[in-house]
Amino acid sequence: MSNLDLLRAAGRDDKIKLHGPADFAGMRKAGLLTAEALDMLVPHVKPGVTTQTIDTLVLEFALDHKAIPATLNYRGYTHATCTSINHVVCHGIPSDKPLREGDIVNIDVTLIVDGWHGDTSRMYAVGPISRRAARLIEVTYESLAHGIAAVKPGNTTGHIGHAIQTYAEGQRCSVVRDFCGHGLGRLFHDRPNILHYGEAGEGVTLETGMFFTIEPMINLGKATVKVLSDGWTAVTRDRELSAQCEHTIGVTRDGCEIFTLSPAGLFMPPFETR
Repeated sequence: MSNLDLLRAAGRDDKIKLHGPADFAGMRKAGLLTAEALDMLVPHVKPGVTTQTIDTLVLEFALDHKAIPATLNYRGYTHATCTSINHVVCHGIPSDKPLREGDIVNIDVTLIVDGWHGDTSRMYAVGPISRRAARLIEVTYESLAHGIAAVKPGNTTGHIGHAIQTYAEGQRCSVVRDFCGHGLGRLFHDRPNILHYGEAGEGVTLETGMFFTIEPMINLGKATVKVLSDGWTAVTRDRELSAQCEHTIGVTRDGCEIFTLSPAGLFMPPFETR
């Protein structure tokens, strides 16, 4: 969960934290368990299943592994996941409405393990999906890969945003600007903010030991979004499809470490198209 208002969370300060080896170990453990939770969901995301069922599965998985979903009762939010379907950009609220064949859904999970936050999201296809939906997902994932490739000490947060924006717009898609990635660790939302657009050289200079998420939201149509009356659900104004994927990373001496890699290799499974 990453809009600019939520990033002003209680306990956040203005100094960007730099972390050592013990902190990296903590984040590996949190990131791995969160990725395993999303792996666990793969056989369950199918037509007829409700997003509330998915949410319950994640909550039970977390509790079984002595973890806590960070979104549960966070600023009034009452679920363990965010489930964003089709034209929902982010922060979709689980409900009793069943998934339908052809839907695409982003499932966003953050688990707290021994005080450390692992935050990741990925796209799931509900049965065969349209070729345009599959292409959007591919562009979104490649945009994330370009952003991660720009992470190294001496670059700036602007290098990340520029890499994402240049690729996505080059594929005739748009980058949502209302939400961003964020620092994390023992806090859920911290500095630095990671914009998914911008110019190389702008923003904060990256240093070894920084932890943050990169989580681009890419639209088939225009970039503009609106938040619904529930105060959480963000949707595309033109009701075109949107996709998102997210990793938590730590900056290392020669690049970065991804804490939320799927141990089963399911971060982007193959999608059947129709």
